[in-house]
Amino acid sequence: RICTPSTMTAEVEETLRRIQSHRGVKGVLICSADGVPIRSDLDTEETNTYAALLSQLAMKASSVVRTLDETDELTFFRIRSKKHEIMIAPDPEYLLVVIQRPNES
Repeated sequence: RICTPSTMTAEVEETLRRIQSHRGVKGVLICSADGVPIRSDLDTEETNTYAALLSQLAMKASSVVRTLDETDELTFFRIRSKKHEIMIAPDPEYLLVVIQRPNES
């Protein structure tokens, strides 16, 4: 199967809709690895805050994993607080972030 930009965009849109439809999901954010928001269904202030802080955290977490074992690589991490659960899937160029309310899931 050949992926064109339009079919890739359609697949990304469908994946985001599927994630957003899960009960308890507060928001989905895609940002560059250096924290520039690309796509979000959060308000502008939350988008910018989450993108800036989580991109820094992802870089640090990735560095910790590589320091502990230089042959290893961070692929996913999760943070849970009393109010939210934040799941981050880092990529060398992008971060996929899902924020959910754990008591609603």
